[in-house]
Amino acid sequence: MLRYAKVFGAACVLALALCACGTDGRGNAPAAPSYADVGTILDRLTGADGAPGALLEVSDAHGRTVLTRGVANIDTHAPMVGDSRFRIGSMTKMFVATVVLQLVGEQKVGLDTPVEQYLPGLIKGNGNDGRDITVRHLLQHTSGLPDYVQYLDLTELVRNPGAHHDPLDLVNLALDHPRLFAPGNGWQYSNTDYVVAGLLIEKVTGQPYAEEIERRIIHPLALDGTSVPGDDSTIPGVHPQGYARPADALLDMTGINPTVAGASGGMISTAGDMNRFLTALVNGQLLHPSELHAMMTTRPAEDGSGSAYGLGLMSTPLPCGGLYWGHDGGIPGFRTLSGTTPDGRTATAMSNQYPGGSDAQISDMNTAVATALCEGKLSHGS
Repeated sequence: MLRYAKVFGAACVLALALCACGTDGRGNAPAAPSYADVGTILDRLTGADGAPGALLEVSDAHGRTVLTRGVANIDTHAPMVGDSRFRIGSMTKMFVATVVLQLVGEQKVGLDTPVEQYLPGLIKGNGNDGRDITVRHLLQHTSGLPDYVQYLDLTELVRNPGAHHDPLDLVNLALDHPRLFAPGNGWQYSNTDYVVAGLLIEKVTGQPYAEEIERRIIHPLALDGTSVPGDDSTIPGVHPQGYARPADALLDMTGINPTVAGASGGMISTAGDMNRFLTALVNGQLLHPSELHAMMTTRPAEDGSGSAYGLGLMSTPLPCGGLYWGHDGGIPGFRTLSGTTPDGRTATAMSNQYPGGSDAQISDMNTAVATALCEGKLSHGS
């Protein structure tokens, strides 16, 4: 996700309570999940934790369940709507990585080919060298490239949220700083990696990365609530306002120009669309087996969460056993998380405040998704 800790003091903490799982031992058909525990967590998220509103959608064999809490607008007190559109932040990376891996499958891109071959002269200076960084390094955050977000003028971003940011300027902002480590010799989440990946897509295909995402993913899956807005600062359709909390008061950041995130986090979607996309991705509808295997080959994220990072896709342990695949996101105004389990339960959550707020707010969103993914197992009655 885009991280704005320098100004807002946001921190990401994963704290999942242990739960017991099993079958009822009587051979009875499992009951439909109630998701009552998830509702309680969302109550806490929009109560004690201070988020204005939240929503969570679960898709499984029983169908679709949507839970909403709180408000979409703190001035009008309009309630949160389940089919709302919202900015998804770094969940955009799953879409970008999918397009790059499709190009790998088409033999137009090599995972272990240096970035220099596709974008000559782009990455150089302060030890950063595109001749040493491969496409795989970009997608897995093992490039050693500094994260440009750490060097943005965030005061100016708050003052002028509609300002355009050119991707080359974002990359150059990162390259003004020394590399973090030799490519392949460490792991550090860097939004710069995916801005470069977006430029690579454009260079290889001759089309902007947005058009390739639309052509290859959004249209085939009929993701009608999903878009790559480019310079458009508006969110179309029904949507909540998105807030940040730089101090005690909430600041409306709904109209931020998403070019500040670009290919690293600029997309808009809905919970239902995200569930459909993630299910299709993990089920092999978008990638050939070899590319999906590469995407799901992980290394520890080294952030203390127990998660592991593949190529734009993360695995995270579940408190009821096993793991889920997905990604989180954070862009001024919105915090998001999507995950899917091997047996087909998929959940997406959103709160309309980021960054700012307490660590508990971020923790409870993670807990809500994990609990929703476990709830089907728990409904068996252990």
